[in-house]
Amino acid sequence: MICITGNMPVLQVGEHQISDYDTYWIRRSIEDAARNANQPHFSFVDDVYDGIVFYLENKCSLRLLKLEDLYKRIRHTLKRIGCEAIANALKIESPPITISLERAAIEAGNGFELAFYQILNTEMLTLKELGAREVFFSEIRESILILKQSTKWYDDCDQLEKDILLWLKNAGTSPQRQGFRIRCNIEAIKV
Repeated sequence: MICITGNMPVLQVGEHQISDYDTYWIRRSIEDAARNANQPHFSFVDDVYDGIVFYLENKCSLRLLKLEDLYKRIRHTLKRIGCEAIANALKIESPPITISLERAAIEAGNGFELAFYQILNTEMLTLKELGAREVFFSEIRESILILKQSTKWYDDCDQLEKDILLWLKNAGTSPQRQGFRIRCNIEAIKV
């Protein structure tokens, strides 16, 4: 299912607010908890998942819901149906989060690539601690132009884009270019 803005609450994940999200990560976190509780064939995954999505779509009166509060509800639901072991094994996972590379470049300052990478590293580690598995980086072109102190794209810009992808790969994120953004899995990020 995909969140239709206005139908589900906006999720607060750290300083990020996510309004347009799919809900597959909720199901995945319930399945992971069942496996971690040595109940890999937990037959109520669909029921718990459907109940949580129904709550988000129809019963949640909040327009902004902290991710931790959503997981308190999921744990409560699991405990009410007698699945305390799974509830205790449940780990917070967030939907994919989009991060602006342009914002990181502005924060780092013109021409300060090292600070740019440090900002990205800090942001990814923080998001991993908050339960993010996937991150999408947007505004790649804009960030490169800021870092290169240029208004036009030239060969050095192509090289910097390759360097950013290489840095993400070396950080353990398995970056994938997807049109105007980069998808990264931050589960294996190196601290």
